[in-house]
Amino acid sequence: MSSPHSAVSTAVSVPSPSAPVAATASAPAGSSATGSSAAAPTVAELMDFVRDTARDEALIASLPLDPEGRTWIRLDGPGGSEAWLIGWPPGTGTGWHDHADSFGAFTTASGALKEHSLAVRLPTDGWKTLELTEGVDRSRVLATGQGRAFGQNHVHEVLNESTDAHAVSVHAYYPPLPRIRRFSRTGAVLRLEQTERPGDWQ
Repeated sequence: MSSPHSAVSTAVSVPSPSAPVAATASAPAGSSATGSSAAAPTVAELMDFVRDTARDEALIASLPLDPEGRTWIRLDGPGGSEAWLIGWPPGTGTGWHDHADSFGAFTTASGALKEHSLAVRLPTDGWKTLELTEGVDRSRVLATGQGRAFGQNHVHEVLNESTDAHAVSVHAYYPPLPRIRRFSRTGAVLRLEQTERPGDWQ
C-alpha cells in the first residue's frame, strides 16, 4: 500500500479556507449572487461571482487582516455555492490540497497570489503515496483582478509570496466542499496527510 503509484497526466485550484484565524458572517456580495435560484451554478457563473465580488471595495475593506494567520468571511455564493473572502498575510499559503468533487473559481481582490497546481487527476481513494510523472507542474501569478476557474479534483497550493503586503481573494465552490484532502510533497512524491470535513473549517 505504501509503494508509489504513477499519476496519469490529464487535462484538467483555489485555496481552501481550512486554516484562517478569524471568521465572520457576511451579507450576500457580488451581482451574480441569487440565493433564490434553484439551478446549480456553472463554472462561468462562479467566475463572474468572484470577479464581481472582488470589485466590491467596501466588502474587501471589511475583512479583518491578521499579521500572522489567514482570515476569512463566509459569503453567500450563487445557486447554493460555498464562497469565501480570504485574507493572506505575507508569506502564508495553503499547502497542497484538493477540493474533492467540487469545481470552482477564485480571483485576487488585492495584492498578488501564486498558484502551483498539478495537471493530473489523482485517484480518489485507496492510496497514501504517489510518484508524479514529469511535466505535470503548472505555476501562475494572479495579480489584482486576475483569477481562474478549475474543475473537480483540482490539486494545488496557493501562496502570498510578498514579504510586506497582504493579499485578499474571493473563492467559490460548487457543490459546497464535501472534503479537502491535504498533501505533503517531496520532489515528485506526493503523500496524502489528512482529510478534512466541513466541520473542520466552518
